[in-house]
Amino acid sequence: MSPTPPMTLFRNTMSVGGLTLLSRIFGFIRDALIAAVLGIGPAADAFQAAFRLPNLFRRLFAEGAFNTAFVPMFSGALETEGADGAKKLAGRIMSWLVAAILIVTILAEIFMEPVMMVFVPGFVGDPEKFELTVFLSRIMFPYLACMSLMAAYGAILNSLGKFFAAAFAPVLLNLVNIAVLVPLAIWTLENPADVAFWLGVAAMAGGIAQLALVFFTIRRAGFLPAIGMPRYTDEVRRFWLLALPAIAAGGIIQINVFVGTVIASQADAAIAIIANADRLYQLPLGIIGIAIGTVLLPELSRHLSSGRDIEARASQSQALQLSMVLTLPAAVALFTLAQPIVRVLFERGAFDAAATVAVSHTLMGFSLGLPAFVLVRVLQPGFFSRKDTKTPTLIAGVSLIVNIGVSLTLFPHLEHIGIALATSTSAWVNVGLLVLFLARRGHFRLEGREAMTLAGTLGVAITMGLALWALALLAGSVFAPGFFFPLQALALLAICALGAGLYFALLHVSGVQPLGAVLARLRRRR
Repeated sequence: MSPTPPMTLFRNTMSVGGLTLLSRIFGFIRDALIAAVLGIGPAADAFQAAFRLPNLFRRLFAEGAFNTAFVPMFSGALETEGADGAKKLAGRIMSWLVAAILIVTILAEIFMEPVMMVFVPGFVGDPEKFELTVFLSRIMFPYLACMSLMAAYGAILNSLGKFFAAAFAPVLLNLVNIAVLVPLAIWTLENPADVAFWLGVAAMAGGIAQLALVFFTIRRAGFLPAIGMPRYTDEVRRFWLLALPAIAAGGIIQINVFVGTVIASQADAAIAIIANADRLYQLPLGIIGIAIGTVLLPELSRHLSSGRDIEARASQSQALQLSMVLTLPAAVALFTLAQPIVRVLFERGAFDAAATVAVSHTLMGFSLGLPAFVLVRVLQPGFFSRKDTKTPTLIAGVSLIVNIGVSLTLFPHLEHIGIALATSTSAWVNVGLLVLFLARRGHFRLEGREAMTLAGTLGVAITMGLALWALALLAGSVFAPGFFFPLQALALLAICALGAGLYFALLHVSGVQPLGAVLARLRRRR
């Protein structure tokens, strides 16, 4: 049995989601400050491109291979071998992760210039911008090591049912960044490249702070793995058999990011525009999708390791319903209120009204895919918990082809908006194929009543969106460029609060999702 008492999916998801919300609030403050001091000019493009590179590899090594291959093995070891066996397994596998990260970091630092020629070819024609990008990349690439180890320790803590430290760690990153940005905003540096340099230093400091938090937490829990020279054992061989397809799947997903960056580098400021829009739709994705996925994978793995197939299917169905109840209104609100949201959060300093229009249009494109982004997080654990990493890899490959094709088709006409629409389209293709394969294997079935509930939830969300649109029109000049910021913020907050109240009231009154029954079902211990 697991060494931690079972908790409901709802409670763990709310815990992780609440901390993620706190992180994203501080993240908004950080992003607003970055937008104010950098705008969407060449220095902003250079910083965002440089910051994307270590994040690409982090998601490949840590969130891709490690989480999807390691968590089911670790959870199974906890069930069958106890804490000591699971701890030894973690040490043997993490030794390989550390070795891989060190090799990649050393090679990247040596060959950073040719790497960036491939990553952002559109910058090469601007030597000053390209050199700044290479310089910032060398500063921030060791961030990969901090974040990969943090993700690995966090995966162990999550498998133990200890979600707080890993979910709180991103708050530290944002606080460190804010601590650097506030003086930069007050005493604005004349050279944007100097601002970008200090932001790079802040990113590294934040990465170290996050790693320290989870390191000391896992040490206090008595589960700190012993990392030594990598050795090839039967367990490691099984891990790599699971991890290599996961690396391929993660690689395909990151190729999506890579291709989008390469294409976007051909247009001035496109990378910075996409990065700012990305921050906004990542808020509900982080609170809902990532939180549910983080909790769902170890829960499904524990159920399946003990032969509780019915409970596993129930957990996934519950996660899907919960995620859509929360995601659909968020997607509709981001689409309907895109321009007021961007204006209130970002439009100040170097971030002008034209930047607001560009980022808001891109946000609308991303919002169309938000439910799909969340559903991918909900559906993929259905494969990973069964130690099937090959099928999601093939599905991700199809979505990659779709993304590249749509991006190349739309970018010449729509630029950054085309990238967002292509990303959303490929996400929906991914969801469709995940559902198809899970259903064919008998691991997923949407009952008629569940389908009607989802359709009703979508209808209520659209009704809320129409109300939000009407309220924004009534606000009129309040959301005009240059209007008094506190009034804009209050108006946006009031509209969002009214929209949320209307949404949940309609859910309850219409009988689509009676709130009392939903909460009682979610809190019930299984």
